[in-house]
Amino acid sequence: MTELITYAIVFLLLTGHCLLAGKMYRAVHQDASLSFKEKNDWKLKSLVFPGYFWWQYQKQRQR
Repeated sequence: MTELITYAIVFLLLTGHCLLAGKMYRAVHQDASLSFKEKNDWKLKSLVFPGYFWWQYQKQRQR
């Protein structure tokens, strides 16, 4: 039973990670103010740590 709960938690974390990475990926792709290289850098960052880099991206856009 604990194994099932563990797998469920891992599945939820993975799903959340993928959804947030996809959200950031779409937002970066639609941002016309970024160059091609900057877009690629932000997209790669979104695949590694989407939660952390989402806040960094939002801070940069506000400046």
